[in-house]
Amino acid sequence: MWVLGVTGGIGSGKTTVTNLFAAHGIEVVDADVIARHILDQGTPALAAVTERYGTEALQVDGSLNRAWLREKIFQQPEEKDWLNALTHPLIREQLLAALQNASSPYVILSAPLLVENNLTRYCDRVLVVDVTEATQRQRTAQRDSVSASQVDQIMQAQATREQRLAAADDIINNDGDKILLAPQVAKLHAQYLRLAHDAETNDQPSKS
Repeated sequence: MWVLGVTGGIGSGKTTVTNLFAAHGIEVVDADVIARHILDQGTPALAAVTERYGTEALQVDGSLNRAWLREKIFQQPEEKDWLNALTHPLIREQLLAALQNASSPYVILSAPLLVENNLTRYCDRVLVVDVTEATQRQRTAQRDSVSASQVDQIMQAQATREQRLAAADDIINNDGDKILLAPQVAKLHAQYLRLAHDAETNDQPSKS
């Protein structure tokens, strides 16, 4: 399976872009979605979190208090390291299984930490959704209703804009109106169909 890695900093509009690819019939394996379900009620990972932090880490209904945990790991880097050690192997296992089982002409691996977690090694090509840092701050504050300081903490935990761009094979600029995204995605989709087809053809055993 030919894999396109898609990444972008918080507030870049990465999900909007991958939704446009999905509209072309391309399957999207979203690391954020998988990561969210890793800590669902009844999972071993949530049990480990509860054992470490107690019921303070839970909502009244027994589900994870994500806002509390997010604040915890941003305030205490060693707790972030512990959580990553718990969840990353589980996330990676499910990511790879989902990529393997995809049936569209190519598959997208969407991950905000694609570069940071070296998930690029599973990708044939990397697309970065790029915006300025000022746009990141503005959109994230409006969307998530978080403070400017927390936005800065999140951005500091991610690769820099320069690091993401250095890893990019292709770039979509999303500083402008969303209406400008669809033509960019359509053009790239046609390109990726050709690349995936060529890769599949080259992998086929020659006929005698």
